Amino acid sequence: MRYPEFLHKEGTIGFIAPSFGCATEPYRTAFLQAQTEFKWRGFRVCLGPNCYESKGIGKSNTPEKCAEEINEFFGREDVDVILSCGGGETMCEDLDYVDFKQLKKEEPKWFMGYSDNTNLTFLLPTLCDTAAIYGPCAATFGMKPWDASLEETFRLLRGKKLEFDGYDRWEKESLKDEEHPFEPFNLTEPKKLVLWHYDKKQKWVRTRERVKMEGRLLGGCLDILVTLAGTRYDKVERFNRRYEKDGVVWFLEACDLNPLAIRRAMWQLDHAGWFDNSKGFIIGRPLCGTEPVMGMDAYQAVLEVVKPYHVPVILDFDIGHLPPQIPMITGAYAKVEAWEDQSHIEFKLK
Repeated sequence: MRYPEFLHKEGTIGFIAPSFGCATEPYRTAFLQAQTEFKWRGFRVCLGPNCYESKGIGKSNTPEKCAEEINEFFGREDVDVILSCGGGETMCEDLDYVDFKQLKKEEPKWFMGYSDNTNLTFLLPTLCDTAAIYGPCAATFGMKPWDASLEETFRLLRGKKLEFDGYDRWEKESLKDEEHPFEPFNLTEPKKLVLWHYDKKQKWVRTRERVKMEGRLLGGCLDILVTLAGTRYDKVERFNRRYEKDGVVWFLEACDLNPLAIRRAMWQLDHAGWFDNSKGFIIGRPLCGTEPVMGMDAYQAVLEVVKPYHVPVILDFDIGHLPPQIPMITGAYAKVEAWEDQSHIEFKLK
C-alpha cells in the first residue's frame, strides 16, 4: 500500500469538484470561509476549474471535465493534498475518463472526501494500491468555529494524529442553511453503539463488553459501492488476495438507502465475494434508514448478511452522513476496539 506524504507546513491544499461543486448556498459561502481558514493557518490553496460549477447532472461538470480535473491535480507538483468540494450523485460517470494507470505511476497524494467521493476513496486503494481518506468535504471546514472532529481530521492530514476515540454526541438535524452558512454541528443526540460478536460458546450475541477487530480498511458509502460491484472497476477479489494475511475490516454507511435497500446492497456485495476475507464490520449511522420497513430495521439489514462470517460488528459508528465523523484511511491497516458506547481506532501505515 502506498501512503502519500502528509501536508507539510506552508503546503498547498488543492480543491476539486469531481462530484458537486460549491455553486449554491450555503456551500459557496462556506467554501470561501474554509479557504480563508486554511490560509489563516498558514497554508496555500489551489482551486480546480470546476469548484464553482454546476453544469453537470448530479455533479459540477461533464464527466470528461470532472475527470480532466482529477487527472490534472494528481499530477500537479504544486499541490500536496486534494480535498473534494462536496458529495453528489453521478461521480461514477467520471471513472471512464480517469487515467488510473497514470495515477498509479504518479507520486501519491492524499485525497479526501466522502459520500459520492467513494468512487475515488475506494478505487484508489483497490486499483492503485494508494491509500485515501474517507472524511469531510471542503465546505464543511467553513464552519465557525471548527468542530473538534474537523480539528482532528486536519491533524490527520498533517500527519499529527493516527488514533481516534470518537465523539459523545451526533447531529440529527442540521442548522446550516443559506442564512447560516457557518453554523457548527447541532450535536443533540447521545451516541449509543450497538455491538455484536460470537462469544466463547460461538453464540451470536449483542454485548456491551469490549469487541476487537483488525485488518485492512475498505468501504465507504454503500449506495456507491453497490454501483461499482461487478463493473470493470471491481477489483476487490484481487485486493482480498493481495492482503489475505491481513484480512479486511469493512466500514460501511448509507445515504439514500432505506433498510430494505441496505439489505439488498449487502446481499449483492456478499454474493460478489467482497466479504470473503472480512475480519469485522464497522457500520455508520444510516441517513435514511432509521425507520423500519416491512418489519426490518437498518440493524437487521446488516446483521443477517454478515452473521455467517463469525466476526465482530460495530453499528452506529462515527462515520458518514450524520456528523461528526472519524476520517477513515481506506487501504490502511487498522486496529479497532469498542465497548459500551466508546470506541478507539488506530491506523497503521504499513
